[in-house]
Amino acid sequence: MGKKHEGWERRSSLQWCGTLWPQPHYPSPKRMEAGKSVAELEGSESKVVVFSVMGMTCAACAGSIEKTIKRLPGIREAVVDVLNHKAQVLYFHSMVNEERIREAIEDAGFEAKVIEEESNYTSTQICRIHIRGMTCTSCSTTIESALQSLYGVHKAGVALATEEAEVYYDPNILTHNHLMEAIQDTGFEAILISTGEHMSKIEFKIDGIKNDQSLSAIERSLHALPGVETIDIYPDINKIAITYKPHRTGPRTFIEVIESTGSGCFKAVIFPNDEGREALRQQEINRCFKLFIWSLAFTIPVFLTSMVLMYIPGVKRVLDIKVVNMLSIGLLLRCNFATPVQFIIGRRFYVGAYKALRKGSANMDVLIALGTNAAYFYSLYVVERAVFSRHLKGSDFFETSSMLISFILLGKYLEVLAKGKTSQAIAKLMNLTPETATLLTQDDEGNVVSEKQIDSRLIQKDDVIKVVPGSKVASDGFVIWGESHVNESMITGEARPVAKRMGDMVIGGTMNESGVMHVKVTRVGSESALSQIVQLVESAQMAKAPVQKFADHISKYFVPLVIVLSLSTWFSWFLAGKLHAYPKSWIPSSMNDFELALQFGISVMVIACPCALGLATPTAVMVGTGVGATQGVLIKGGKALESANKVNCIVFDKTGTLTVGKPVVVTTKLFKNMSIENFYEFTAAAEVNSEHPIAKAIVEHAKKTTEEQHHSWPEAHNFVSVSGHGVKAIVLNKEILVGNKKMMLDHNITISADAEEILAEAESLAQTGILVSLDGEVAGVLAVSDPLKPGANEVISILNSMKIKSIMVTGDNWGTANSIARQAGIETAIAEAQPETKATKIKELQASGYTVAMVGDGINDSPALVAADVGMAIGAGTDIAIEAADIVLMKSNLEDIIIAIDLSNKTFSRIRLNYFWALGYNVLAIPIAAGILYSPTRFRLPPWIAGAAMAASSISVVCSSLLLKNYKRPTKLNNMEINGVKIE
Repeated sequence: MGKKHEGWERRSSLQWCGTLWPQPHYPSPKRMEAGKSVAELEGSESKVVVFSVMGMTCAACAGSIEKTIKRLPGIREAVVDVLNHKAQVLYFHSMVNEERIREAIEDAGFEAKVIEEESNYTSTQICRIHIRGMTCTSCSTTIESALQSLYGVHKAGVALATEEAEVYYDPNILTHNHLMEAIQDTGFEAILISTGEHMSKIEFKIDGIKNDQSLSAIERSLHALPGVETIDIYPDINKIAITYKPHRTGPRTFIEVIESTGSGCFKAVIFPNDEGREALRQQEINRCFKLFIWSLAFTIPVFLTSMVLMYIPGVKRVLDIKVVNMLSIGLLLRCNFATPVQFIIGRRFYVGAYKALRKGSANMDVLIALGTNAAYFYSLYVVERAVFSRHLKGSDFFETSSMLISFILLGKYLEVLAKGKTSQAIAKLMNLTPETATLLTQDDEGNVVSEKQIDSRLIQKDDVIKVVPGSKVASDGFVIWGESHVNESMITGEARPVAKRMGDMVIGGTMNESGVMHVKVTRVGSESALSQIVQLVESAQMAKAPVQKFADHISKYFVPLVIVLSLSTWFSWFLAGKLHAYPKSWIPSSMNDFELALQFGISVMVIACPCALGLATPTAVMVGTGVGATQGVLIKGGKALESANKVNCIVFDKTGTLTVGKPVVVTTKLFKNMSIENFYEFTAAAEVNSEHPIAKAIVEHAKKTTEEQHHSWPEAHNFVSVSGHGVKAIVLNKEILVGNKKMMLDHNITISADAEEILAEAESLAQTGILVSLDGEVAGVLAVSDPLKPGANEVISILNSMKIKSIMVTGDNWGTANSIARQAGIETAIAEAQPETKATKIKELQASGYTVAMVGDGINDSPALVAADVGMAIGAGTDIAIEAADIVLMKSNLEDIIIAIDLSNKTFSRIRLNYFWALGYNVLAIPIAAGILYSPTRFRLPPWIAGAAMAASSISVVCSSLLLKNYKRPTKLNNMEINGVKIE
């Protein structure tokens, strides 16, 4: 499958214990051996083993193996990956061993062996670090290289726009402290945000602390709790920060432990100023603002004495009073006020330049330090000459250095302010969770004993919470009592409220609209669906688009080139002055030829702006992915955006993608002398082992036919799933096959003319014909209908108008495939396709010059999703399909395909505009700063104005990206709604 496939395999291995691996939980007492309690199991050691499993062909096989493993005692969790033929099992070694698990897999009819070297899949952890001090892409590239060079780092990404690093590393080799040290060694400040994928952090303020011994006692008590990772103590404000695993412990437990320590003299409450990304961003904004205000306070007197007060006669006489020789009061004041700006307020530029040069790179700080130093130290030389000379000719540039620093700090402040707005989509998502929740206490029979209001951050796994109409669901869980309609638009983008009854899952942050529900909490903190979406969007914003390599490549040479141009400009003007190549009238009265040349050189140095180039792509990607998330379209980074921008061919799966995905049996025709109940007894017994939507439809229909919702079907032996064709098994000593026509022919089963006629009729009605044979004879035919999604043909029509070719590829028969394709308006359909056939077809299209997107929802679609240039997974599909995809359509609406493509087009139009502005700015500004207009017009850019223009260029690029927040869905989709078509 080429590079794309290899990249997906790497991603799968990294995510093996992340997205694909369900949240760890302990077995219920029913699955424990006699005498084993949850507490005893928590204290025992669990192990992970990876098996290579041969013989799997589809999801049904994987489901069968998973069920078999989970029946064993001591199994904590099991996940089977049908695509890579692997099974990963987390188990308690005191209750079961690897050999017993292997035997269980082989008893299910598959070959299994332990893969020793694969066990390191569990040793991947994600660390997020906030980085201060980055100014351009040169900084982010330097940090990224430093992290990548560390042994044990799998992958590292540094985003200039978010000022964050995301590092995948092996915790057995490295710790997050090593990563932070590597960043600090490159000259930047590192602040830890999080370590691990499913770790939560909470802070408590503790009242009643009298001395350090009290805090030490609390720390020891907390460390004894299972699941507590790190504890940070801040004795000056009596604050304690705890990092923990939310599936093992929680904040109410911490409060209980704290308040029970020291004879109950302590009181713990959640710390009001919970540190997070927003707090760090606000802290950075405040820091930049304070620096600018202090710089301005010192710069204004310099500016006034240099450019304003000198034109007021009375004041001018005072400023011209000589202190020593030619040293005037005005010059002395400017020197005194400019010095703290240069060395105290501007210290950050010295530090940044030194650390960059020490690592062999050059960044924006180098240009600023060189430009301001040239102006300041020349001015200092003028002061020194004034002290020792009675005949001084020359002027100082103190206003240049101080005003330059002030304008750059103003630009940095406005840039940080603007960049904060690019991540508002994430902030909105994170703020969806309500502040409080109603916690219920139940007795052993499930009756409510009491209820109380608690801070939603105190919710723990397995809590039962009450959700009243008009309130938000406080955490992920499932309904155990009551029913209602829940508005999930804030998470999924789906506007229509979703009905929720007992057993249905609800998502934290969604709005309950009608009835009262009792919800049992299953996931909290970083494990919640909302946190996972936030993490996905954040990872997308961290990922670099391929087009950004252009800016990264330029940044390597940009600063050295600007320094050369600056020195060349200064030398050219200085030499021209000495050789009298221009008339003396060109030189301002307050300067000489050297000072004029120096001003041109400094202007060139400070007007050049690599920051704008570095921000052109990431800020647009940040806003674009954030807007996508609010529209229910999760785009996994800049690469997916860039590829979607080029798509000119879309391959659709049929079942669950073009069709509703909930097939129903509409016709049953028997050819043997047997009752309908007996027929479905055999059919359901075989199909109950399959995960295919059609199999589930047959089983559901069988339940209705036998009028038994909890029917216990006869046991199926030697069950085999034939991918794309059907299933076969032995049921009550009879060989049963349930599948399509090709499966019957492959097993030499004769299909009668009557059966052929019913199959043809079903196919003409866009129904799927399923044959059932018993002991080599066709016993009956089922017709299964899966209707086309409302609005599917309108979506295909819009894609055709966008000159995007549509193709349908399905494992279903040709008749049904052609009928569905005709209804949808798709000209090309490929039927009876195996999973690998779909991937092969995509490669053929790519070889023909198409940029291909694949839209699918099942495990069988995963190879095709990976093979495509852009994989789009329907949000209601399987975890593996969603993991393999580049874009997730959370609402499962086909119209979101158009939104994803349109948004990527708008985002990349913005990126191109940003690059045009950033490059155009530098191409035009540098020659003007060098004095190209001075000869004909006497127009020149003083260095402080050049500095202001440099700051403005970065701000303009960020503001340009922010305009993407005004994105509106295509008007063609709005017209669909006006015409009464609602895509569901």
